[in-house]
Amino acid sequence: FLLNLLTQGCISTPPRFTRTPVDQTGVSGGVASFICQATGDPRPKIVWNKKGKKVSNQRFEVIEFDDGSGSVLRIQPLRTPRDEAIYECVASNNVGEISVSTRLTVLREP
Repeated sequence: FLLNLLTQGCISTPPRFTRTPVDQTGVSGGVASFICQATGDPRPKIVWNKKGKKVSNQRFEVIEFDDGSGSVLRIQPLRTPRDEAIYECVASNNVGEISVSTRLTVLREP
């Protein structure tokens, strides 16, 4: 019976991370990229936050893959100290929401 429910897709599952971003150190003027991916049913969507707000800036590029369940946050060119922060990857579907944080350190050019 349970197998039948699973094959029919009747059981929803909350998001679970399959790839999480790692802390990065970049140089002012350079580039930093973070990767985040989650699985779940229905397939979760990824959103990137900085200081609790969705990232929105022309230097911040969000590239989705795997129908939005994977995401790359690319920041270029890096600015110090403005971009130095904790960034958060949030994965959510109608069953739940999870998040993971990562730190970006930006060094001044020598």
